[in-house]
Amino acid sequence: MHHPGPPRFAAVGDEVELAPREPDPDRTAAYGWTLVSAPTDATATVGDDAVVTFEPDAAGLYRFRHDTPEGSETLTVRAFGADRQPGETETRQQYSGTEPPTTTDHTVPETDATAAATDDPGSGLARLDDETGPERPRLDLTTHTDEAAGELVVAASVDGAADATVEFLVDDRDDLPAAATTTADGQFRVDAAAVGDRLRIHAVAVADSYSVPAQVDVRRGDEPDTGSTTDAGDPPDTGNTTDAGDPTEGTNAATVHTVAGESFTVTNPYAPPAWALDAVVYEVYVRTFAGEQASDGDADTVFDRIRDRLDYLVDLGVDVLWLTPVLENDHAPHGYNITDFFEIAADLGGREAYERLIDAAHDRGLRVVFDLVLNHSARAHPFFMDAYGEGDDVGVGEGSPNRDSDYYEWYDWRDDGEPETYFEWEHIANFDFDSLAVRRHLLDAVDEWAALVDGFRCDMAWAVPNAFWQEIHDRLKTHDADFWLLDETIPYIPAFQAGLFDTHFDSTTAFQLREVGAGDAAADSLLDAVAERRRIGFPSYASFMLYAENHDESRYVQKCGREAALAAAGAVATLPGTPMLYAGQEIGQLGRRDALAWDEADEGLLDHYRRLLSVRGETDALAARERLDRVEYTVEDGDPGRVTAYARGGEDGVVVVLNFGDEPATVELTPAVGDVNLVDGESVDPAAPTVESVLVVSR
Repeated sequence: MHHPGPPRFAAVGDEVELAPREPDPDRTAAYGWTLVSAPTDATATVGDDAVVTFEPDAAGLYRFRHDTPEGSETLTVRAFGADRQPGETETRQQYSGTEPPTTTDHTVPETDATAAATDDPGSGLARLDDETGPERPRLDLTTHTDEAAGELVVAASVDGAADATVEFLVDDRDDLPAAATTTADGQFRVDAAAVGDRLRIHAVAVADSYSVPAQVDVRRGDEPDTGSTTDAGDPPDTGNTTDAGDPTEGTNAATVHTVAGESFTVTNPYAPPAWALDAVVYEVYVRTFAGEQASDGDADTVFDRIRDRLDYLVDLGVDVLWLTPVLENDHAPHGYNITDFFEIAADLGGREAYERLIDAAHDRGLRVVFDLVLNHSARAHPFFMDAYGEGDDVGVGEGSPNRDSDYYEWYDWRDDGEPETYFEWEHIANFDFDSLAVRRHLLDAVDEWAALVDGFRCDMAWAVPNAFWQEIHDRLKTHDADFWLLDETIPYIPAFQAGLFDTHFDSTTAFQLREVGAGDAAADSLLDAVAERRRIGFPSYASFMLYAENHDESRYVQKCGREAALAAAGAVATLPGTPMLYAGQEIGQLGRRDALAWDEADEGLLDHYRRLLSVRGETDALAARERLDRVEYTVEDGDPGRVTAYARGGEDGVVVVLNFGDEPATVELTPAVGDVNLVDGESVDPAAPTVESVLVVSR
């Protein structure tokens, strides 16, 4: 049987999707939902379809029976009062394949730019002294043992709400007698002898709002599914189970506990794989990356020409290759309008050439990320054409829904007979995820490509049901716990850290980088943008991808100028997060999606990127999980609004100064710093260094 997954957490009035996992479309009628128990004042009901939307109308626990062709399962939904609804921004925009809309609100709250930051475990989510705390409580779970009592202990720590209570729920899939557990003082204790092969414990911190749900996954034995294992030490005094600087901190690495002679392996399945935290990602817009040059070798396909440049990427300092969509499509060059979810595009070289590229990347230690598009198909997809009209040339408004088509129910239709889309895109048609056939088709596609690559960049992540992403997450992690899931959701959503995705586009910092570069915001606002992660409630183990460009944005150097671009490169390389470069930004490319002008590369800019990525890789203090602090500084000569400074890695770390201005700036730092700029090896005045674009010095 296929259980529908972990318990759901919501507020009264939220819509909660209930759907089968591993669905069999040929047996749709055998699936159903029954509300078995609910709060006494609840009147909400549930529909009888295979996929239903449930809206709780009273706070409390709801339990459902889920009927499947193989039997029945139980699923719990915990609903909090409507007044506990988190205040996170739900405005969701995304724009792969077209011009970005201009309505997304990325406004960053203003803070005191001279305030000192205190340590925030794990992810450099800056905490400012003038902040009262995050808008949403932030929950971390750690585990230890009580040998005398023979118990495993799950301990909760909460940031941002001193009066928060913590609720624990045992996963409906796991059999654990209630008598074997106790809950008190933010701890969940379980008799180790009562733990079966697996025990999943979920928790939520509740104050004025409720936190992103957290989970620990306990398996009997000492064979973790992840590649990293640490031995458990004494119970922690705070919410951290690993020492500062441990590369596995805030990741899905496993910890092994021993109690009463039995071993238990514990992981945080909602945390990212360790390898992804400090990787450098490089986005390749596949159809223009090779430029107009002839191949350096025997390449005769697009994929082969990309393969020719892999050694260049390794030399640059790249760890991960993200390829824009490679599947058959309607021949829009971006590739996001898919016409066959199981076929590599012939114009790129087909599957054989694609696999050659992947093998060559892996041979060089590069990981490969597949651009996964699940929200829609192209209107040119054969299934949509069958559902809409006859022939390949039926355009918008020229056909009509064919209700007799086997694929009619695959798509989401508007009242005017056109398929639903976003942003009035004319060449796509949104899938209807109420259809089990759609879910089955897309799950099979996920399986097809996950076997070849190391991760998915998930396009339009906000436009696919959360429960479906949870199913994909669990499906992939079951086979490879270190498979990486990166979501494109603009702006980011804290709840997506709860078993949906590992890493999030940091569009808030990217937007602020452009504001700073264009002179429309002070450079210090970059630190406020990073602090936004904590403010809206991301947990400490959340991870973020930093970038200044992607295929949907104009080139930074074209919009903001070369001097600002040099500083922006420094921000991406030194702020907390996983840095991403869009192919061509390192050589000064001006066209957003044009063929890369390799023969016209800005060698000075390219060398700047090489040195920055080298310093980042060689400097422990710049690791993604190292702390971020404000530092005191005064701009003695130059434009104060174009300069910012911060520290990474604590007292023994480094200080970074960025200058977005056109002229060098002399910056007095308190206290004084080292006398060598790690970026270029040049000597500097430790008390008042002159900064052209990026300064990185030891503290």
